[in-house]
Amino acid sequence: MEADLTGFNIDAPRWDQRTFLGRVKHFLNITDPRTVFVSEQELDWAKMMVEKSRMGVVPPGTQVEQLLYAKKLYDSAFHPDTGEKMNVIGRMSFQLPGGMIITGFMLQFYRTMPAVIFWQWVNQSFNALVNYTNRNAASPISVRQMTLSYFTATTTAVATAVGMNMLTKKAPPLVGRWVPFAAVAAANCVNIPMMRQQELIQGICVKDRNENEIGHSRRAAAIGITQVVISRITMSAPGMILLPVIMERLEKLHFMRKVKVLHAPLQVMLCGYFLIFMVPVACGLFPQKCELPVSYLEPELQDTIKAKYGELEPYVYFNKGL
Repeated sequence: MEADLTGFNIDAPRWDQRTFLGRVKHFLNITDPRTVFVSEQELDWAKMMVEKSRMGVVPPGTQVEQLLYAKKLYDSAFHPDTGEKMNVIGRMSFQLPGGMIITGFMLQFYRTMPAVIFWQWVNQSFNALVNYTNRNAASPISVRQMTLSYFTATTTAVATAVGMNMLTKKAPPLVGRWVPFAAVAAANCVNIPMMRQQELIQGICVKDRNENEIGHSRRAAAIGITQVVISRITMSAPGMILLPVIMERLEKLHFMRKVKVLHAPLQVMLCGYFLIFMVPVACGLFPQKCELPVSYLEPELQDTIKAKYGELEPYVYFNKGL
C-alpha cells in the first residue's frame, strides 16, 4: 500500500524548533556523523527527492520514511541558503570525527611550544573551513577577507596559548591543561566575526514570515554572529574543561604511568563521547532561523517595513548560520 503524501511538507521541521529540546533532536538527526560516509550518488539522490517533494511530484511508491531520510541527508550535506553541496570537512556532521581528533591532541600535547603552535594552527584551519562552510551565504566574502580572518584567528589562538603557557608555568598542572580551551575560546571570538565580517558591514538578509526578502540589517548580523560564537564555545567547553580534570587524576594511577602511549588515543576517544552530545546541544542553543522584532532594526529599515507592511509585520526572520 502506498503512503498518502497529500499535504506532506518536506521542509516542515519534524520537531518544534521553538523549543530547545526540539532543536536538539533536529541537530542530533542532521549532525549524525554516519552521514559523512554516505556516497555522492546517495546525496544526489537525496537532493533530487527533496526537490521533487517540494514540487509535489515524488515517484510512485515513495514512502514517508524515504523522504524523511532524504531530508536528513540533504540538511546534513547541502547549504540551507544556496542548496549547494558543502565540503565534507566543513559540515557539522564532521564535527565529531574532526573535532575529537584535533581536541584530543590539543589536550594531550600542551606542554611544549612547538606542539602548542602546531595544534592551534591545525584547529584554527579546521575552524576557518567550518565557519566559511556554515556562513550565511547571502553575504559573500572575498578571498582577501577569508585570508585575513584566518591569519588573525590563528595568531590570536597561538598568542593566547603561548602567553598563557608562560604565565602558568608555576601554576598547578591542571591550570596548564586548561590553556588550550582559553586559546580556542579567544580564537572563536575572533575567527567567526572576521570570517563573517561582510554581514557586519553590509548587513544580513532579513525576510518576512513568507520568506520574502525585506532588506539587510547589521544589527541582526551582530545578534546572529554572537549566538554562533556562544554555541561554538559551548560545544567545546565540557570536553576541554572536564577532560583535563579526568586525565589529571587518571595519569596518577600506577597502570596509566605504564601505558603513556595510550594517553593520546584515550583523550581522543573521550573527546568523542563529549562531542556526541555537545554538537547537537550547542547547535540547538538558539534557533537557526532567528526571529527579531522590527523595533530592534535600524531606523531606515523599520521605515521601509512600516511603509510596506504597516503594523502587520512585527518580526523579521534570518538565517544566523552555524
